Amino acid sequence: MDAREFYRKVADRTVLSKEEAADLTRATFETLAHRVSAGEVRDLAGQLPEQLAEAIRRNGKSPERFGLDELIQRVSKRTGLNEAETTAGVRAVLVTLREAVEETEFNNFMSQLPGEFTRLLEPAA
Repeated sequence: MDAREFYRKVADRTVLSKEEAADLTRATFETLAHRVSAGEVRDLAGQLPEQLAEAIRRNGKSPERFGLDELIQRVSKRTGLNEAETTAGVRAVLVTLREAVEETEFNNFMSQLPGEFTRLLEPAA
């Protein structure tokens, strides 16, 4: 899946424009990159098109510890979206990511996140 298709799928799963979906995707990836190990970031980036991989790469700092609420807050601050839009958007990014990379890689990535993050993968109520 190329970056354009990724952004289109995120937009289709939300009420966002393709441009907003692209901004949200980048903000989500950049924020999540601070939550997982550098090795996992490298592995995940290796399965993404360069435009998406750039957003998830970060410097070699140790992972930060933060939960789902903090993730939503950080992404919301970066994008200017409200909490509901951000939550739906982050959900769309993760669901699309699950489709874009190998299942094993996605599961390895998610295993480094707190269990509460998996609730984003459940269908929205």
